[in-house]
Amino acid sequence: MAVQRFTPYGMLQPTPYHHVAVGTGTKHVHVSGQIARRADGTPVAPGDLAGQVAQALRNTSIGLTGAGASFEDVLRLTFYVTRWSPEKIGDFMAGVESVADEIGLPLPLPPASLIGVDYLFEPDVLVEVEATALLD
Repeated sequence: MAVQRFTPYGMLQPTPYHHVAVGTGTKHVHVSGQIARRADGTPVAPGDLAGQVAQALRNTSIGLTGAGASFEDVLRLTFYVTRWSPEKIGDFMAGVESVADEIGLPLPLPPASLIGVDYLFEPDVLVEVEATALLD
C-alpha cells in the first residue's frame, strides 16, 4: 500500500480522521473540488448538507477511479463547507458515514481539513471536496 495513516500518541483523539498519512508512491493524483452535481449538472440534495457531502464524495470517488486510484490511496481530503458552524458536524458526518461503504471510504478518514467559507461558486452548493492521492 502506498499510504499509511495513523494518529500518534499525544495528538488529539478521538477525531473522525487520522492526523498523519505517509505516502511512498510516485504517482500523484489530485482531484479538484467536487460538488453535489450529477454528470449532466443536475443538483443533488439541494439544501441538505448530508446529502451534498455524500454526493460530493461519490464524485470524488469517480475522479479517483478514473485515475486508477481509490480512497485507500488518499493522503488528504479537504472539505469546504458554506456558512459552517460546529452544530453542523452531525449532518456533515451523517453524509460521510452514509456513503463510506459504497465508495470504499475508510473510517476514520484520511487526514482531513474542514474549512468554513461564506460562499462557493453557486448559491446552492453547500460543500466541495478535494482529494490528493499517491500511487506506487
